[in-house]
Amino acid sequence: MIPKKVLFVLFFLISFASKASFILLPMDETTQQNHLKAYGVTFWCLEKSYKASWLLNYRGGSFLLPDALEIRKECQIRGVSFELLTDTEEAKILDEIASPSQNMETVILEKVPRIAVYTPKGKKPWDDAVTLVLTYAEIPFTPIYDEEVLNDQLLLYDWLHLHHEDFTGQYGKFFGAYRNAPWYIEQKKEAEELANKLGYAKVSQEKGAVAKKIRDFVIGGGFMFAMCSATDSFDIALAADGVDICEPMFDGDDSDANYQSKMNYDNSFAFKDFILERKPDKYEFSDIDMTDKRRVPMEKDYFTLMEYSAKWDPIPSMLCQNHTQLVKGFMGQTTSFDSAVIKSNVLKMGVCELNGEARYIHGEKGKGMFTFYGGHDPEDFQHRVGDSPTVLDLHMNSPGYRLILNNVLFPAAKKKKQKT
Repeated sequence: MIPKKVLFVLFFLISFASKASFILLPMDETTQQNHLKAYGVTFWCLEKSYKASWLLNYRGGSFLLPDALEIRKECQIRGVSFELLTDTEEAKILDEIASPSQNMETVILEKVPRIAVYTPKGKKPWDDAVTLVLTYAEIPFTPIYDEEVLNDQLLLYDWLHLHHEDFTGQYGKFFGAYRNAPWYIEQKKEAEELANKLGYAKVSQEKGAVAKKIRDFVIGGGFMFAMCSATDSFDIALAADGVDICEPMFDGDDSDANYQSKMNYDNSFAFKDFILERKPDKYEFSDIDMTDKRRVPMEKDYFTLMEYSAKWDPIPSMLCQNHTQLVKGFMGQTTSFDSAVIKSNVLKMGVCELNGEARYIHGEKGKGMFTFYGGHDPEDFQHRVGDSPTVLDLHMNSPGYRLILNNVLFPAAKKKKQKT
């Protein structure tokens, strides 16, 4: 026979659960079991037409959802920690957030972002940190590549991620180390065939046209997120519009004489006054990247997220939501950005104090916005060609991967004008 005290406790818990009106997905360091999948649950709720709110700077940027049995089950299935709240408890939290003395804000998530990932056909999810984390978080996306972009299919999407692409037509500057590797020879051949199919004589011309279509997507109101070499090579391609910066081993003819002086930095999104790397066998595009200039040992390689006013500057606040302000650094072809060549109207949201480099930057272009994130894989310090894939079940609370998902969910937010 069950003791009366146990029955009372059970009755109390059942009564509490039945009176719960809201579900809180806490995003602090100690409470949330799986930070990455919490984004997926929130996205799933939006797909199901549930109302959702992002509680900026409240317990690591928690999510507030209505209480529903299917949401509880989805959290349990995905291993996401959640808490049940009564109307009174929810009102108390919102009152605390609304207080002028608190650097917090409630942001309503009102739409399901249509997500596209720019990636070559046949790429596996683990080839790219964004496709990897989207797949892990169970957030749906559509892979697109040059043909779709040039056929104006970007109009179908709100958010675009750029694969670790080389928009300059130099095949990732892998020539020096991999010119005789079968995979390099095959990728070069495929790129040339695709360019010819799309009506371009050179890969550099075709990639430049793709970069301009992406530029127009952002100017028209789209959200672009890029990592690693897709960041600087994109800006270089825009600045070099109409200028041949490719040596003969890349496009079959000589580059333009003194092409450095012909760069138009007004065309680029984030970077200014950068100097291109002329050596075709050097694994680098320009002096934007800090990979060869940085001397930061792995054990000290961290960057700090900037703190913004959640009430006045909700956009960078959303993009920097995390359970820690200190994020592990990680390498890539483009590891980080030299602060000296970043335009003054671009926010440096994550910086490494040891050498003044920027790791995570954000800006506006026309009606749209862009975010550049240096490095290849937030949980693989020095990713190399052929390395085994990252298993996110081992990194389900990764601060570095959270930054990617902040950008994925950001277009769902009801917009407020940025003050910074």
